[in-house]
Amino acid sequence: MASAEHMEAPICLVENKNEKLMVNQQALQILTSITKPVVVVAIVGLYRTGKSYLMNRLAGKNVGFSLGSTVQSHTKGIWMWCVPHPSKPDHALVLLDTEGLGDVEKDDSENDCWIFALAILLSSTFVYNSMSTINHQALEQMQYVTELTELIKVKSSPNAIGKDSAEFVGFFPDFVWTVRDFTLELELDGHPITPDEYLENALKLSKGKNPKVQRANLPRECIRKFFPKRKCFTFDRPTNDKALLTHLEDVQESQLEPAFKDQADNFCSYIFSNAKTKTLSGGIIVNGNRLGRLLEIYVKTIYSGDIPCLENAVLALAQIENSVAVQKATNHYVEQMALKVDLPTETLQDLINLHTDCEKEAISIFMKHSFKDDTHKFQEELVQILENKKNGFIRQNEEHSIRYCEIKLNYLSQTLMESISQGIFSVPGGYKLYREEREKIMNHYHQVPKKGIKADEVLQRFLRSLEMTGESILQTDQALTEQEKAMEVEQFKKDAAEKEKKMLEQQLMEMQQKMEAQQRSYEENIKQLEIKMMEHRTQILREQEMILEHKIKEQKKLMEEGFHKKAEEMEREIENLQTNIKSAESTNFSWWTSILDAISTRMMALLPGARKLFRGGKKAVSQPT
Repeated sequence: MASAEHMEAPICLVENKNEKLMVNQQALQILTSITKPVVVVAIVGLYRTGKSYLMNRLAGKNVGFSLGSTVQSHTKGIWMWCVPHPSKPDHALVLLDTEGLGDVEKDDSENDCWIFALAILLSSTFVYNSMSTINHQALEQMQYVTELTELIKVKSSPNAIGKDSAEFVGFFPDFVWTVRDFTLELELDGHPITPDEYLENALKLSKGKNPKVQRANLPRECIRKFFPKRKCFTFDRPTNDKALLTHLEDVQESQLEPAFKDQADNFCSYIFSNAKTKTLSGGIIVNGNRLGRLLEIYVKTIYSGDIPCLENAVLALAQIENSVAVQKATNHYVEQMALKVDLPTETLQDLINLHTDCEKEAISIFMKHSFKDDTHKFQEELVQILENKKNGFIRQNEEHSIRYCEIKLNYLSQTLMESISQGIFSVPGGYKLYREEREKIMNHYHQVPKKGIKADEVLQRFLRSLEMTGESILQTDQALTEQEKAMEVEQFKKDAAEKEKKMLEQQLMEMQQKMEAQQRSYEENIKQLEIKMMEHRTQILREQEMILEHKIKEQKKLMEEGFHKKAEEMEREIENLQTNIKSAESTNFSWWTSILDAISTRMMALLPGARKLFRGGKKAVSQPT
């Protein structure tokens, strides 16, 4: 099977057949096999504008995505090329080349909207490719961005369509506008400007209340509202030789115009250095597997005629990922225990210490790979599984110890048993010989290494099995007086009572050790959960502050351009954001205490030994540090 590290050519990821979008399972298998975080660059634009050429440059190849040499659109659906990231060895670069928008051969342009929306949903950097200039016509061709609020929901609320557009900026990708065959001078009012300034000037709103002006302003407003991070690149013609233009994949670097070559290199350098890792709200990093699962959810939703909802998609993904996270954590625990535990262990505490270390690692793995486990269902499932696995290892440890000790005692007692069956001890002075033989067995047994935690219990059972035989030998020994026999019986009972007491003390100690292990398990789960929740809270605040900063900048621009009413409307959004941020920042730890209470109640049912810690330590772990 092809892998992300060795994809020699692109493959169709989303097929557009008979006006229906479908995920190509072979491509999906490649994508979901990527365990590294992904940087996803998607490019859209009108057909025959050279999108594929730029994507091939990003892949470091001349040939790959189909360029086409006629007025006919070649790319259908969405094509994918996964390559190693050239500057981030721990990341994969996923390139998505989309079907050309506005293809005159298509009977229905509805899929253009969905392909555009999917490119937005999947990418971390979104490239819009156009020709010649950023003028009124070019902005009109960006009509699809104005329809996004009708195509995508952020929240699952039935009334969320079109009403939560203010939150779109929180998950939209960075925006890059590439202008091909650019022939204008980069000047404004007689002063040189950068491509970025050229873009910002083109996005200024026009004044006027007539519908035509408002329609012209709409794509500008949407780009400014949804894409806080914007970048622009202008490109000269690759070559002035028309014959070469139709076969750019065969053109050598030396045949390209120097200016175009530098511009293309700058574009690639920017993408490699600045295109960010694909993340979901709350800082959830997306790898190839997660991206593929999200794509499946989105396309299935579109196919069913429904509207993709980010919240629902992420929750559906979380269900899958959290189950996998539980399995990964469990597998790690079992593998490490099998590797580190040499059964039988000398003491129960030795086994529990190894369990504690492996459990801590397993919880950490679960925390790393899980997200949006808001009800803590999956963490509780892991707690139960690890508790059962621990008990299983304890049983195995005891069984190994019992079998090993019984084998050793059977071997050491062979001579004794043969002597008993042959009546060797049924003579005057036989009891002394019997007791010496029994003591010899016990001494040899005590010297046997690695008997495990059931050594005393197995020995005690062995000695009990000899009680009647020993008493019989004692009573028939004519060399002993009745008083000596009575004293011997009393001493035997005393020794037996001491051994029983010692065994009971060991059982109580082991029970305490098991309870303490449950306490540590509870404490570790709560500790790691608290860290993760605080990190998530911090990330959400950071995202809210980023959105706030963007809106304040946009409001300032609207004021400068004279759109005071729009600036006033944005003021309400800004005030709501500021209120939410202040509320989150000023929230004391009561929110954590309430969550801790709920989780603790359920965990105590799974870990009864945690009750003591909960009663005495809840206040300590819930106080701010």
